[in-house]
Amino acid sequence: MNPKVFIKTFGCQMNEYDSDKMVDVLHSTQGYEKTLNVDEADLIVFNTCSVREKAQEKVFSDLGRVKHLKKKGVKIAVGGCVASQEGGAIIDRAPFVDVVFGPQTLHRLPALLDEGARTKRPQIDITFPEIEKFDHLPPARQEGASAFVSIMEGCSKYCSYCVVPYTRGEEFSRPLDDVLTEIAGLSTQGVKEITLLGQNVNAYRAPMAPMMAGRSEMADLAFLIELTAQLPGIERIRFTTSHPNEFTPRLIEAYGKEPKLVSHLHLPVQHGSDKILMAMKRGYTALEYKSTIKKLRAIRPDLSLSSDFIVGFPGESEDDFNKMMGLIEDLYFDASFSFIFSPRPGTPAANLHDDTPHEIKLRRLQALQALLDTHVKAIGESLVGQHRRVLVEGPSKKDPQEFMARTECNRVVNFAVGPRDPASITGQMLEVKITQAFAHSLRAELV
Repeated sequence: MNPKVFIKTFGCQMNEYDSDKMVDVLHSTQGYEKTLNVDEADLIVFNTCSVREKAQEKVFSDLGRVKHLKKKGVKIAVGGCVASQEGGAIIDRAPFVDVVFGPQTLHRLPALLDEGARTKRPQIDITFPEIEKFDHLPPARQEGASAFVSIMEGCSKYCSYCVVPYTRGEEFSRPLDDVLTEIAGLSTQGVKEITLLGQNVNAYRAPMAPMMAGRSEMADLAFLIELTAQLPGIERIRFTTSHPNEFTPRLIEAYGKEPKLVSHLHLPVQHGSDKILMAMKRGYTALEYKSTIKKLRAIRPDLSLSSDFIVGFPGESEDDFNKMMGLIEDLYFDASFSFIFSPRPGTPAANLHDDTPHEIKLRRLQALQALLDTHVKAIGESLVGQHRRVLVEGPSKKDPQEFMARTECNRVVNFAVGPRDPASITGQMLEVKITQAFAHSLRAELV
């Protein structure tokens, strides 16, 4: 019987991608199969994220809950950004942990486990070998019609509140040919929708192959989208997460040239006050952000927009907060993420004076979320009666007699099909008519 690995993933889509790659690496080298039952695991991996407050404490809390499994010979590993940030401190506090590894050394996990078994000592590797990680990853084992493809990692923006540059290193892009080869391989497995991933995915810059040298010295995200759209079987292209400063005219033009690029964009703005944006070191103004969205919606009037918002950043006044509310009113966001500022150790913002009471921050967050919810509801209701092309992901999670699909604007759609074999439509692009809108999903009927 093959050994089993249980992976708990914290945080963003980048971490989800990394967790999938961990399973691929462990399977190809040591035969591990993924399990959703921690009690039957031979290896437990916590793939961590340090973006939110108290991330470290959550990790140690989870470690405490599985400590008793060590008696059965279970190995325990901690990876991701908290591992990169804390390093050996994790072993000091939880000496039963076998391996600590960073986002760029996940490909070394099997070797680290072997070395730990040989030496009977915990192993730590939180270095930043950059592209080596991708050179050592086995071909993806893909299930489903949608897949993530990491095209770049790290971040060189150094926003004053963010730990990513310190836990994932500087920006680096994968070679263009490597990315296209991975996508082509996924398409042969039935993948129809590709999401290109990166901390600042639209900062992608990679040398062109010699045969393409006449076009440009470097391939950017717009060119990668153009080439991806030409691969057989690929019907939809998404990308996340992007930075407003990297939204080039070429990328904006791509929305007019490439119909396979979906009418959905996650573009974090973080705030609507120029004073706060400057303190955050975001590098743009609220007006510049609005200008980018205006240009995009001139090309794609139905563009669905989501974003990230930080409430209660040090120095935020009521006027600053109202400017953020005004930006939301102007642009109409769909399915955004919002939270109260939490200082991350080692970042410049952690040392800023902050005298705004938590109660005020909480009131502001609730007001902001209420406004966002109003817009999400209005956008959902505007879809009722429309025909939409959806990608069927499989049986519905709540009712296996129904199916779940996703619209181009990233809304979940549930619908019934009658007495048909689920395998016959899973992974297909179908046309549906939206019949009802809910808070986080839609109901439809097949056309």
